Amino acid sequence: MLTKTPLDPAASTAVGPLPAGHPPVKAKKIGVLLVNLGTPDGTDYWPMRRYLREFLSDRRVIEWPRIAWYPILYGIVLNTRPKKSGHAYEQIWNKERNESPLRTFTRAQGKKLAERMAGDAAVVVDWAMRYGKPSIAERMEALRAEGCERILCFPLYPQYSASTTATVNDKFFEHLQSLRWMPAARTVPAYHDEPVYIEALARSIETHLASLDFEPEHVIASYHGIPQSYFRNGDPYHCHCQKTSRLLDERLGWPKGRLMTTFQSRFGPEEWLQPYTDKTVEALAKKGVKRIAVLNPGFVSDCLETLEEIAGEVGEIFHEHGGEKFAHIPCLNDSDNGMDVIEHMVRRELRGWLD
Repeated sequence: MLTKTPLDPAASTAVGPLPAGHPPVKAKKIGVLLVNLGTPDGTDYWPMRRYLREFLSDRRVIEWPRIAWYPILYGIVLNTRPKKSGHAYEQIWNKERNESPLRTFTRAQGKKLAERMAGDAAVVVDWAMRYGKPSIAERMEALRAEGCERILCFPLYPQYSASTTATVNDKFFEHLQSLRWMPAARTVPAYHDEPVYIEALARSIETHLASLDFEPEHVIASYHGIPQSYFRNGDPYHCHCQKTSRLLDERLGWPKGRLMTTFQSRFGPEEWLQPYTDKTVEALAKKGVKRIAVLNPGFVSDCLETLEEIAGEVGEIFHEHGGEKFAHIPCLNDSDNGMDVIEHMVRRELRGWLD
């Protein structure tokens, strides 16, 4: 699980002289913890139920009063949704590793970041999930066991939302609160408008479109949605998504209207950010648009929402209503472009600790 960069043998004990008979002490290290949303351990009912219970019990995710939400969660959702969600996960499950693609890609990102940071002997890289395993607390303890007296937590969300970035930070600091000897701590902020991120997205789009046997009439940037009420209460997520799309559009230099912004994955009876991805794709097909491509700029790694919902369900919607050519542009994942973004953000946020 833990990925260490190579260490100087001389640095494997404490810096400076120790009193005679003092037990060996690991050198002062700096931990980097990559954290993504989460994943169930399996597609059967009980693993899915455990995962959904943890996820949907988070007050940052569902902001309804508990007295109103818990009867719905425990009386309806956790009795019906595990089977449906398990079937969806089964469609994209990494059978070779017996895990979700999100876990596969996040592990690969941790490994490749460790390789890129190998010149900084003090850095130890690890990864965790906000919901499910490996947990944030578990991997923070692993970093501390390696001698990390400073830890940088990196929520892998380009656009900030209380329901994603903030809940990772909540869990990170919650574990710090339980410690007598706390490491120094930092978190990585949103990077929705960072030039390295916009460039990585643009290159990924250009490379993928060049490989297709058709030219899309529209390219849709589909972001995970949030309820409108969250936005009205001050969540900057919608603004961050719009800025990412604007900067990406400027970088690509396409005709106005070719790149479109939509929101997906709505849940429950509330109104969510619009326009909705599925409704937009359906409307385009009905208007006679025959060729489209969809990407997911808000997702660092391909997962259920990109592979099953977009590449699968949304693609079917487009074809059912008259569309002919549909392509899903993969997330940055552990590609060179994607790792350039992660490394850039980590090195920037480690300034002062590494200098």
